[in-house]
Amino acid sequence: MDRTPYRATEGASAYDNLRLPVSILLDNVRSMYNVGAFFRTADGASVECLLLSGITARPPKNAITKTALGAEERVPWTPVDDLTGSLADLRRRGYEIAAIETSVRAVDLFDWRPNFPVCVLFGHEVDGLTVEVLAACDTHVRLPMLGLKHSLNVASAGAIVMYELLRKYRELHRTR
Repeated sequence: MDRTPYRATEGASAYDNLRLPVSILLDNVRSMYNVGAFFRTADGASVECLLLSGITARPPKNAITKTALGAEERVPWTPVDDLTGSLADLRRRGYEIAAIETSVRAVDLFDWRPNFPVCVLFGHEVDGLTVEVLAACDTHVRLPMLGLKHSLNVASAGAIVMYELLRKYRELHRTR
């Protein structure tokens, strides 16, 4: 059995200089620990930026730093005061606007064929995204839930979505 220690750089060449053309918009995410977890995952998946809207806390905050572990200093982020205007600007720049939300028009995450660049929106941990924000989105995407619960922690859902987008983006560019 090979006991050579794993090195984080092994196999990394497939990801060299990769910047995932994805922005994450957090609207009214109340937990600073969840915000920090989004920063950490955004760093790991190399997304473009985090957009922080509504009551979503912004760095510097100790609770964000506790879970972000420094990623809040590496991942670009922007406060969003005009959510509707920001979504319109992203759309003008060619972004698909996708709500991560269970709704009657939601497509399964694994069936979704995103049009990169993409901005994915996550809402309040209990209430989700508002009806107005959902109406402004091009696509609604749901995570498959096979158990009794119908939702995940917002930061856990964010991690799943970011890495599924990374997988799809790599696959798209591997076949070209």
